Amino acid sequence: MLKIDRLMAVPDGEIDDVLALPHVLRERSRQLVRLDSGREAGLFLPRGTVLRDGDTLLAEDGTRILVRATDEPLSEVTFPDGLAMAKACFHLGNRHVPLEISVGRVRYIHDPVVDDMLRGMGFRVGALMAPFHPEAGAYHMPEIRLGCQPKPVGKRQ
Repeated sequence: MLKIDRLMAVPDGEIDDVLALPHVLRERSRQLVRLDSGREAGLFLPRGTVLRDGDTLLAEDGTRILVRATDEPLSEVTFPDGLAMAKACFHLGNRHVPLEISVGRVRYIHDPVVDDMLRGMGFRVGALMAPFHPEAGAYHMPEIRLGCQPKPVGKRQ
């Protein structure tokens, strides 16, 4: 069995195979998978690793594997303005619903209970099949910078 144990920071070289997974499986760092070629592989990544569409994995034998996000059932809500979107995101966040956030739109894994809650708030909820790319969360996004430096308040004693 092929052992996949590294996520490449900067992909180099040719891609040898593809691993297509829905979001729930891209969150698992240790699992048995089947590559598009039909080859079975074990995923042994550091705990907490979340794979993103376009990531490249490296197996022990040098095989390079491209990660692809598969289509899955999603719900989508569009908003007339930022305030409406902020209110909906507040309620979704209180329920710890992973969200894919774009300008004027949110997507989440289809959930009829959440759909009904948002409809009850007056929002239109649509359904679609698409790859899901939720926000990683504040503690897992080192590439985000706020563009400001903290200002010292006073001297420490």
